[in-house]
Order: sequence, then C-alpha cells, then structure tokens
Amino acid sequence: MAATRRYADVEPGTELPARTFPVSRETLVRYAGASGDFNPIHWNERFAREVGLPDVIAHGMFTMASAVRVVTDWVGDPGAVVEYGVRFTKPVVVPDDGEGAVIEVSAKVGAKLDDEARTVRVDLTATSAGQKVLGMSRAVVRLA
Repeated sequence: MAATRRYADVEPGTELPARTFPVSRETLVRYAGASGDFNPIHWNERFAREVGLPDVIAHGMFTMASAVRVVTDWVGDPGAVVEYGVRFTKPVVVPDDGEGAVIEVSAKVGAKLDDEARTVRVDLTATSAGQKVLGMSRAVVRLA
C-alpha cells in the first residue's frame, strides 16, 4: 500500500472525516482474545466496581487503535503513520445495556513538518459520553 493523500494538497487546518466507533461488551471480549489482555476490569462489572471504576472499561490500546483509524483511513495506508502517541485522560465506560459506548473521533492536520520527507502532524480528538478520553493524541504521517 502507499499513501493516497498528497503532501502538496494538504494545509494546516485540513479536517479529516470524523468517525464514530461503537463499543460493546462483546467488542471488549473479542479484543481481549486478540490482544491477550484479559484484565477483569474489561469484562467483569463486579471486579471493575470493586477497584473503583464506574463499570467495565474499554482497553486503552483499543481506544487508541480506534482513534488512529481516522488517520489510516484518510491517508490510505496504515504504514504511512510513522509516529503515534496519546495520553489516556478518561476511561471509555462500557455499560452492559445492549447499547454499550461510542468513541467519537475527529482530526485535523496540525502542521506540515518536513517538506522533503512529506510529513504532517495530525491532531486527534477522541471523546466518549461527552468526555475527552485521549489527550495529546497526535500522529506523524508520511504523505505521497
């Protein structure tokens, strides 16, 4: 794969298409199986509450991976992401109510970094239930 977005075609402030990602208890169980992270705070409501959480919470890495999909979908190549980092600010609480939770992600080009390498910084905003769940969420992306 190769990046489909051209460096010459983007400017700081360019908005990426926003996305929403539903998260159910089933999603968490599937992610636990794929990642090997079976911490009971991600599937056992009683345990989550005993350790002071409001309910079962999504895996931080799941939340982080969901958010960066906005960038990989936009650029057309997951390999074009050369750097990505976040700060976890709030957990994504996933109630067992048949609805679950939703992670809402928006992003925009924050800066053009290197003309020769054709890299840009993309700043992401991820929220769930009206709360910001990732802080300092930024990706460096190499464009075509």
